[in-house]
Amino acid sequence: MLAIFPFVDTTRGEICSQALDAAAEAMAGLDRLNNTRQSADKPIAAVDLALHLGEVLYGNVGAVDRLDFTVIGPAVNETSRIEALCEPLGRRVLVSAELAAVVGNRRNLEPLGSHWLRGVREPREIYGLALGSET
Repeated sequence: MLAIFPFVDTTRGEICSQALDAAAEAMAGLDRLNNTRQSADKPIAAVDLALHLGEVLYGNVGAVDRLDFTVIGPAVNETSRIEALCEPLGRRVLVSAELAAVVGNRRNLEPLGSHWLRGVREPREIYGLALGSET
């Protein structure tokens, strides 16, 4: 699943903070759901998230009888590559350096070092969003 947070009627800092809040809230909600399901001996869900800041193109693509709304661009690809690092880094929410720079020290972001991403020329600094279940 891909969610976008367009910069409409607000600043980059506000939108990036809202995206971080949404990620933390989604993970807290998932933890509550998983606790309930685990207590009932039901399967639980594992979800990883990546947040990145960049330009994308979005809109309807396809033919009239098969129209899909989609988001494309290098930022989408880079976000996907960052998400692939969640498991190796043992984190559930990862954040790009671009987004981390916008929110600054106002957030509980932990530097996780520089990492190579498939299809990206230079290594990227990656940050982890500290969640209650990971501290």
